[in-house]
Amino acid sequence: MQTRPGICNRKRRFAAREAAEAVALAADVPLRAYKCAVCKAFHLTSRTKGLRVPRPPA
Repeated sequence: MQTRPGICNRKRRFAAREAAEAVALAADVPLRAYKCAVCKAFHLTSRTKGLRVPRPPA
């Protein structure tokens, strides 16, 4: 699913995935970072439908 320009303009932008993930960890709800196809920056989303959960390191 691609972010629409109007939605992209309302979301906070992060230059690096690490910065976005740091904010996501501090949030009260589960969030994940993704690279936006519109602005090429990183945004946060709470959507997880169809998302594969990474395996924990062994």
